[in-house]
Amino acid sequence: MGFSVTSMRQQPQVYAWSRFGQPEYTNWLDESLSWKDTCYIGDWSFLWQHKFRGPDVIKLFSDLSVNSFARFAPGQSKHVIHTNDGGKVIHEGILTRFPGDEYVLHGRGGFWVRYNLERGDYNASVEQDDWFIYQVSGPNSIKLLGKLDPSLSFLDTRYMWISPITIAGHRIWALRQGMAGELGFELQGPAEIGKEIYEAVLEAGQEFGIRRMGARVAMINHLESCVPTIATDYIPAIFEDELSEYLEFFLSSMPSYAQPAYIAGSYQGREISEYYRSPVELGWERNVSFDHEFPGREALMAEKAKPRRVMRTLVWNSEDVVDVYASLFREGAHYTYMEIPRDPWGFMWADRIERDGRLVGVATSRGYSYYFRKMLSLATIDVDHAEPGTEVTVIWGNPGEPEKAIRAVVAPVPYKPDRSRGDLRAAL
Repeated sequence: MGFSVTSMRQQPQVYAWSRFGQPEYTNWLDESLSWKDTCYIGDWSFLWQHKFRGPDVIKLFSDLSVNSFARFAPGQSKHVIHTNDGGKVIHEGILTRFPGDEYVLHGRGGFWVRYNLERGDYNASVEQDDWFIYQVSGPNSIKLLGKLDPSLSFLDTRYMWISPITIAGHRIWALRQGMAGELGFELQGPAEIGKEIYEAVLEAGQEFGIRRMGARVAMINHLESCVPTIATDYIPAIFEDELSEYLEFFLSSMPSYAQPAYIAGSYQGREISEYYRSPVELGWERNVSFDHEFPGREALMAEKAKPRRVMRTLVWNSEDVVDVYASLFREGAHYTYMEIPRDPWGFMWADRIERDGRLVGVATSRGYSYYFRKMLSLATIDVDHAEPGTEVTVIWGNPGEPEKAIRAVVAPVPYKPDRSRGDLRAAL
């Protein structure tokens, strides 16, 4: 297909990144504390939903995904990952099996599965649907949901399973998940009642300190909890000649509100494939099962046995970061501006990670955590340099602009302790 990183920098390719509500509703500092201190509601309704039915749905997903489907009961959800023959991620998303054997996949992965279904020999059907998706999470989220549905039947929900919940007289679905690394649910249902559900949650949440999550902090949520994201931490492995037909299908399926995504930062890959990532490099190795055949199986089997790079957090040196801003107040050339709390949506900002002058990884998702008062990033880093406490250097700066060497320390992922699997009843 002939895509190069240089051409992407000069001429961004339409890649379908979606808007996320308002930039901020109160202010981004206040909103960024909500999932640790009170609770928030975040609107992910821009994600695409594909609904699958038929006796071959499980076979279809098994053929295309790294996940095992030996056990997938009604009411269960999985983070499904699709890879190419080299084991690099094409797409991923959350698949839920609903009662009545309806399967709904949220995210871009629905296009890949639909594309293969329409060209394969499967006894299954697919239709695109329109749902609202509201994340309600934080220490007070369970009290809030209990106020909305006093039956409290959702308290028995296992992690990554769904339960029905009644809000504003509507029976909808609540998926227990942990995007923020805190207790919470994702409320789901038909788009036509979405506004009513949203307003009911917001009104009931006032006594619990609820905040609406704006675009400026949504990715800080992902950063602190280590949720690698398309067009932010990796480019999907769809820019190859053998997938040119799918790429055309994918781009033609995007709605009018989709935005371009492009690459910036000090890391300058020679080929677009250098921005692809495997499930192992993104920290998703636990999802990879070899009990079935799927594209990339052999490559991932070798990589999982002996990984070359893994996912970590980097804690950037505060003095060095402050100097980037200080350069704006000095005469002469200044360093590349460092947006706070993070870069605008639509960027994959990739920076070189070095140790003793040698490239050892790539930093992405850089953002400022007001809660920790630290500049953090995710990092795909060589195993030999991945031990927490290891000192490395991040090179900050766009090509052709002054570069700043910023000291950093390797830290675990997730950086924020994960409390999403805690006792729901104890949170009432």
